[in-house]
Amino acid sequence: MTDVRSCNHVEGSSAELIVQAGGDVVLCYQCGTVEPPTPHEVPGCTGLFVNRDGELLDLGEWLVPGTGPTRIIVISGLKGIGTSSVVRRWVELESGRYPGGEIYVDFAALRGPSGACDVSEGLARCLRTSFGVTKDFLPATLAERTNLYRTHAARSGPLLVVLDDVTQPAQIRPFIPAAPGSAVLVTSSRRLDELIGDGARLMPLKPLDAASGVLLLAKVCGENRVAAEREAAERLVELCGGLPIALTIVATRLARRSRLGFAALADELAHEDRRLAALAGGERSVSAAVSLTCSDLTADALRLYRRLALLPGRAFDAETAAALTGCSVATAQPLLEELDDASLLEDAVGEFRYTLHDLVRLHARGLAEQDEPEAEREAAVRRVIDLHVVRAAFADRAIMGKRLRITDHDVVLAGHEDPFTGPGARDAALAWLEAERTDLLAAVRVAHARGLDQQAWQLAESLTALYFHHRHLADWIESGTLGADSATRLGARDAEARLRSLVSRPLMDVGDAGRAGEQIEKAVELAEESAHPVLRASVPEFAGRYWDHVDKARALTWYELSLQRNIEADEPRGAALARLFMGSTLLASGEHERALATLQEAYEQLAERKDVRMAGRALAALGHAHDSLGREDEAVHTLERAAGMLNATQAVFYEAQVCEELADIARRRTDRAAERRHLERALEIHEAGGSPRAEELRKRLGGLEG
Repeated sequence: MTDVRSCNHVEGSSAELIVQAGGDVVLCYQCGTVEPPTPHEVPGCTGLFVNRDGELLDLGEWLVPGTGPTRIIVISGLKGIGTSSVVRRWVELESGRYPGGEIYVDFAALRGPSGACDVSEGLARCLRTSFGVTKDFLPATLAERTNLYRTHAARSGPLLVVLDDVTQPAQIRPFIPAAPGSAVLVTSSRRLDELIGDGARLMPLKPLDAASGVLLLAKVCGENRVAAEREAAERLVELCGGLPIALTIVATRLARRSRLGFAALADELAHEDRRLAALAGGERSVSAAVSLTCSDLTADALRLYRRLALLPGRAFDAETAAALTGCSVATAQPLLEELDDASLLEDAVGEFRYTLHDLVRLHARGLAEQDEPEAEREAAVRRVIDLHVVRAAFADRAIMGKRLRITDHDVVLAGHEDPFTGPGARDAALAWLEAERTDLLAAVRVAHARGLDQQAWQLAESLTALYFHHRHLADWIESGTLGADSATRLGARDAEARLRSLVSRPLMDVGDAGRAGEQIEKAVELAEESAHPVLRASVPEFAGRYWDHVDKARALTWYELSLQRNIEADEPRGAALARLFMGSTLLASGEHERALATLQEAYEQLAERKDVRMAGRALAALGHAHDSLGREDEAVHTLERAAGMLNATQAVFYEAQVCEELADIARRRTDRAAERRHLERALEIHEAGGSPRAEELRKRLGGLEG
């Protein structure tokens, strides 16, 4: 049975159409068009798809068929991260949303051996399979095929076009349909930022979170096996960096070998030199996926990519990248952008800072070891460490001013531009040290391990500017110890004395009085042999602070020696600090009036020097003295001023102590509102710093609620 209709494919045509039985195929003898059923071409999603609820929700909100212009969404990410799976899952969930159907183009299938993509052939396939144009009537040129594609797409009604594995914006534009309410979903390992000018929305895809990664393992290996080794399963997700391709390979290995335990496989993957080899299975390989992305990089970008794996730490910016390659920042910036466009970089904390996914870093390191001469690798690392030394020294100077330091800033900073100038320089420097602290500590480790001893101790000394304020005690102990050991190897006795005296502080704070005493004993020995007058005055102050925990009378002797030597060295700040700690010891010894006078003098001298942080600490000690003498009103007033000064200088560790003391006074006065306010601030500080005291403060606040 056939039927006859009029052809509307070609404007003004009166040619007849032959409609075959069932009405499924319509053939026009003039334009060569065969009308197939509404296309539904997007492949189905695998059963291993997990989570991505946020991304699916966003797609549903962004892609609403209607009468508006065509919407374009680019879902990008590292190869193997699951961009195609997200699109396929969304299409499954939203089947029928687009009356014109769903067209699918796989650009990987259109690529030749050189990597070039035949867009014209892609359009030809769409015209044949989606719109029924027979090969005899296919136009010959790209422009003609584009026009015919748009003509058919405009007739279809709202249409969804899925373009998979795109590498260039130019590949997308010919496929954008003109039918109102249509949409184009693009997946790519590149960000394709240029499409923002075409109205596109970008959706960079992140790795799976821990819970989703464990769920993927359970889908393959079974929930019972995962439940039996939950901790090891979570470790596997971490070692795979949440990358779906890596997790699928791991899950497949576990499923094939039922006797292989999750913990055993995690131990295998924990060896970085063997991890990528273990993440290869059959046709799937993490290394191969990343290598495919790298094949499109320029030579300069590929060299930077290799060297990024040599960094002592993980995060980096354009200046760090420039140091790695020995080029200017202006040259390094576009190379970073090229790597970022290729989804090889991830955003790190801080402005314009990046990091590498762990598996990408291992891939880059393998290339560096294979393609970079050892001497060049060593030189690149040294340039980065030298950069860290300079930037940390600038930060130290901005935060601490003209305090005692052994590093000669006139030498270290000569010829370099200060990044911390003008209003807010101090806060900016402290924020920079906090953001970079993990990588700076890694630089100390690497410098010490590679015998770059001067850089190691100088960097360790500069980092104390951070530790005085934010008190990362474990970091401080490690940095100070490594720096002191490097100074010992180098024979830099003044630097060794300074660092050993400094590291005694966090050692006492963590309760390791034995090691603290050893550090102080050595520091005193070295300082007594030194010709550095301020160092000879400073070390006794730290000795006093050590003995404060053991023998207060002996501590006072050391403070008095520090005060005398600071006066002789014309070092008023050092003298004020000696008075501050002497006053606190006198107060603890019960000599309240003498303590009050000594602390008042220390406060006035520090305030005169505009040393707000230490003046705040002196005020805190004065407030404690007033409270000890029963002067509660004066104590509260003084302590509240101290808290404000300490907060303003980010000396939050000491601010928390003041808040707790204010809470104690409020409790005695039965002022529950004030007690709660001060405890909440103390808890906020301790929680932010990961302090074990946070739990105790939470319990105390809970008691107030009762």
